[in-house]
Amino acid sequence: MERYLLALDAGTGSIRAVLFSTAGEQVAVAQREWEHHEDPRWPGSMDFDWVGGWDLARNCVKGVLSDSKVDPSSIAAISTTCMREGIVLYDDQGQEIWACANVDARSNDEVGELIRMNPELEREIYRESGQTYALGALPRLLWVKNKMPEVYERCARVGMFNDWLIYKLTGVLAVEPSNGSTTGMMSLERRDWDPSIAERCGLKTDIFGKVLECGSRAGEVSAWGSEQTGLAEGTPVIVGGGDCQLGMIGIDACEPGQAGVFGGSFWQYEFNTASATTDPDCRVRVNCHAIPKVWQYEALAFKPGLVMRWYRDGFCQAEKAEAATLGKDAYDLMNERAEKVPAGSYGMLCCFSDVMNFIHWTHASPTFTNFELDPERFDKYCFYRAILENTALLVRGHIDLVREATGNEPDELIFAGGASKSPLWAQIVADVCNKVVKVPRVKEATALGAAVLAGYGVGIYPSIADGAHQVVKWDRSYTPNQENRTVYDELYANWRKLYAEQLRLSEQGITKGMWSAPGI
Repeated sequence: MERYLLALDAGTGSIRAVLFSTAGEQVAVAQREWEHHEDPRWPGSMDFDWVGGWDLARNCVKGVLSDSKVDPSSIAAISTTCMREGIVLYDDQGQEIWACANVDARSNDEVGELIRMNPELEREIYRESGQTYALGALPRLLWVKNKMPEVYERCARVGMFNDWLIYKLTGVLAVEPSNGSTTGMMSLERRDWDPSIAERCGLKTDIFGKVLECGSRAGEVSAWGSEQTGLAEGTPVIVGGGDCQLGMIGIDACEPGQAGVFGGSFWQYEFNTASATTDPDCRVRVNCHAIPKVWQYEALAFKPGLVMRWYRDGFCQAEKAEAATLGKDAYDLMNERAEKVPAGSYGMLCCFSDVMNFIHWTHASPTFTNFELDPERFDKYCFYRAILENTALLVRGHIDLVREATGNEPDELIFAGGASKSPLWAQIVADVCNKVVKVPRVKEATALGAAVLAGYGVGIYPSIADGAHQVVKWDRSYTPNQENRTVYDELYANWRKLYAEQLRLSEQGITKGMWSAPGI
C-alpha cells in the first residue's frame, strides 16, 4: 500500500491540510480561510478563536481525505507548522483560556513599562534569545497580567499554534524550539526555555512545559482526534516547526550558509548558520532552525505582497477584467507589460518597507518619487515595476545586513512563496542581488517541509536534510543580467539615502509611517 504524509499548516489567513506522497508530490489540499478579530476594547488586538479555528482545521483534514480518497491508514505520519509568534495560554486542566495571532499589537503600554523597568533589558534579552519586544510574547504576557489578571492567574502553560494542533490530535502538550524561540523566552544556545527571562520581566516562571525537538515523535492520533478528523487512531504525529524554518526544509536549505527568500504578504530572508551568535547591534532576528545545531538569521520585509494587492485593486481594474475574460491571472498581464519597462524604472524610486532594524523597528510613509509627468514612460506599469524593484532592493539590504552581522553571505538564493511564480520578479531579484536565483517546483514550501519532518520522524528519510534533498525538485534558475546589475547598483545606493530621509520625516511626525513596532 502506498504511503502518504500529511501536513497541517496554520497560516495568518488560513488553515490548510496538504497531503503528499513520500516522493514529495502534492496529492490533495483542503484550505479554509479564518479571521482574527480585534477586541473593540483593545485597539491593535488580534484574538484567535480556538474553538472555530479547530473546527476549520479538522474539516480541512476531513476534506483532504475525502478529496484524495486515500485510506486514512495509509498516512504514515502527520506534522504541523504555523505562523510564528501567535501564542495560546492554557489552564491547569489543559483548557485554552486566551490566544492571540501573530501580528497582535495591543501591548504598547507594556513595552513602555518594560523599557522603564530597565532600559537595557531588551538588548540583554536579545543577546540570549535573538528576539526583541517587537514580535515576542513578553509584552503580550505582561498585557494579560495587567489587563486580564483573572486569565493570567489561571495560566499554567504557554504554547504556539503548531503545538496546539498536535495537542488537539494527540493530547500531548509540548513546545518545539523553532517556533518557541520566537517568544523571546528561550535560550538560543540551549534550544530550551529560560525562565529567568520571564522573571526579569515580572512574569510567571512556572508556565513552561516540556520541549520536544523538531522531527521527534510527539505521540499518536488519539481516539478523540480520530473521531474529530477521520484520521486513523494511532497514526504517528511528529513535532513540526515554524513556517519559515519548515519552508527552508521545503526548499532543500538545511545546511549552514544556505539562504532562502520567501515572498508572500511579508517577505523573509533566511540565512542558516552553525552558531547561535546574535548581532551586536540587535538589528536582525535570530531563531532556531527546525534542524538541531542550526540557527537562522531572519530579516523581515513588511507587506510587499499586500502592496502588490493594493496596487492591483486600486489601479489595475482594466487588467483584472481582461484577465477574467482570458482566464488568466491579472498579475501575469501586469508582469508582461512591466517587463517592457527598462531596469531601474527610469530612475523612479518607491519606499514601503525598510531594511530591518529589530531594536527600533519602524517604516516610513509609503512613497513614490523621482518620476516625471511623462505618460509615455511613467505609466501604471512603470510604477508597478518600481514596486517589484523596491522589494528586491530590500532583499539586497537584508543580505548586506546579515553579512555585517555574521561576515557571511550566500553564493545563491532560493526563492519560494507566491511571489516566485513571477519570472519577472525572480529575474529582478537576481539582477539586484547579483546572485543566481533558484526557484523550486513546489512554491509553497512550508507544508512540504512539514511533510519531510513527518517522514523523517517515522524513518522514511534517514535525515531531515536527506529527505529534503529527495523531495525538492527545481523549476528553473535565473542568472544575473550584468547590464541591469550596474543600473541597480546605482538605484540601491540612492534608495538607501532616500529611505533614511523619508524615515526622518516619519519619525518627526511630518508624514504617517506605514508601521511601527509596539512602543516605538
